[in-house]
Amino acid sequence: MRLSMISAATVAALVGYASSVAILLTAATALGATPAQTASWLLAISLGKAIGSALLSFRSKVPVVLAWSTPGAALIAATSGISFAEGVGAFVTAGLLIAATGLIRPLGALVARIPDGIAAAMLGGVLLPFCLKGATAAQGAPALVLPMVAVFLIVRLWNPAFAVLAAFAAGIVLALATGSDLSAVHLAGPRLEPVAPAFRLSVILGLGLPLYLVTMASQNLPGFATLRAAGYEPPVSAALTTTGVISTVTAFFGAHTVSMAAITAAICLGPDVHPDRDRRWLVGLFYAAAWTLLGLLSPTVLDLIAALPAEVVAALVALALLSPLTGALTGAFAQPDQRLPAALTVVVTASGLAALGIGAAFWGLVVGLLVWGLDHLKPRQA
Repeated sequence: MRLSMISAATVAALVGYASSVAILLTAATALGATPAQTASWLLAISLGKAIGSALLSFRSKVPVVLAWSTPGAALIAATSGISFAEGVGAFVTAGLLIAATGLIRPLGALVARIPDGIAAAMLGGVLLPFCLKGATAAQGAPALVLPMVAVFLIVRLWNPAFAVLAAFAAGIVLALATGSDLSAVHLAGPRLEPVAPAFRLSVILGLGLPLYLVTMASQNLPGFATLRAAGYEPPVSAALTTTGVISTVTAFFGAHTVSMAAITAAICLGPDVHPDRDRRWLVGLFYAAAWTLLGLLSPTVLDLIAALPAEVVAALVALALLSPLTGALTGAFAQPDQRLPAALTVVVTASGLAALGIGAAFWGLVVGLLVWGLDHLKPRQA
């Protein structure tokens, strides 16, 4: 055991938790989850990440660390008119699709045929409205939000991974300094709350399918690439099957999808963690322990976020999503022949359009694919 492994795992878990827990709370609010159901969601997904990270790291001897799908949480937060039980039905569907992708190769090949630019554009359209709300929050409470942005920008020059965590800490300090009442924050033991899923076709198409695609495109594929960049061969099939099964099980306690980590994974993969790369997989066990502890603290963390001013939470969400938004828009417009379909996908998805009871992410994907298909029907010049 090396202290460096414990510190790397702890930092990675804290960065991943603090930088996106507010987005999860926003998603739970959008589905009408009760405080007990929200705490169960956070506990279940934390335990799911812990179990999956420990299992995959131990079996593959590769430092595999998992995350919850932050863009997926943003997608959930952008929905409306969906009950919590129907949302859970969509989570179950997404988990089963991820597991099937690990087990059935043709399904993975079918997903891979979706143009990268259009898939990225759908993600960009999901994230864009939340980043815009950050600007509105700055207008509404400049004394709270602008110092958070300044802290974010300064810390980002030193270490981008810590930037959102530092902004979160600054928001808490500013809230206390301006008289916010945090007396409701208390220690409480969490517990899992079972939820009976409800399956409605429009919700499966409008939320379950986009959640699956967003998780695959924005979390799993970059996570595998991060491992390859560090010199490891990722256990792709085992990881998809394991995270899919875990996501399906934890969905019955209100949690959305578990996926590969990318940014936080990089914290656990360097030689400073352990000089022997063949022993570096042990960091996955310490990472699992850190997430178990964070899961047990979930009611207290949710009390803290609920007590913060709405502008602080909106700014925190916006800052946390800036990096994935940048990556999504870069990917959306990288290929010249996909730019118009990608632009239309972003516009339709970001519009919040809901037709036939199906959410905007699905229609954005449909519009983008249709326009892309029409572009490829035109005859080529000799």
